[in-house]
Amino acid sequence: MESDKKQQRRVQRFATGLGGGIVLLVGIITIPYPGPGWLIVFAGLAILSREFEWAGNALKFTRKKYDQWQDWVKRQHWPVKAAIFGLTTVIVITTIWLVNGYGLLNQWFNLGQDWLESPFIR
Repeated sequence: MESDKKQQRRVQRFATGLGGGIVLLVGIITIPYPGPGWLIVFAGLAILSREFEWAGNALKFTRKKYDQWQDWVKRQHWPVKAAIFGLTTVIVITTIWLVNGYGLLNQWFNLGQDWLESPFIR
């Protein structure tokens, strides 16, 4: 009986770790993209914090730093905000190119623009 409870507890801990880890990873990947990237990160850490104390600490730390970053950005002049927006845009465009998003459009619409293909696909 005790062994069954320990086994069940391990399975629950593993499932929480796996599920929370996947959610966290998706959140980290989607941070620079429009949408709820940071919300997904916080959700992944919240899931992990149910089983792992370090995740609860990481959630508090990350949320604090996120709020500080948002406050800092709000205080900046428009050129700094524009530079942040520009850098984010470059990151998004580059990653879409690297994962061959534009290459798919090139193929679907028969554009004949080889430079749209990701260098990893060739």
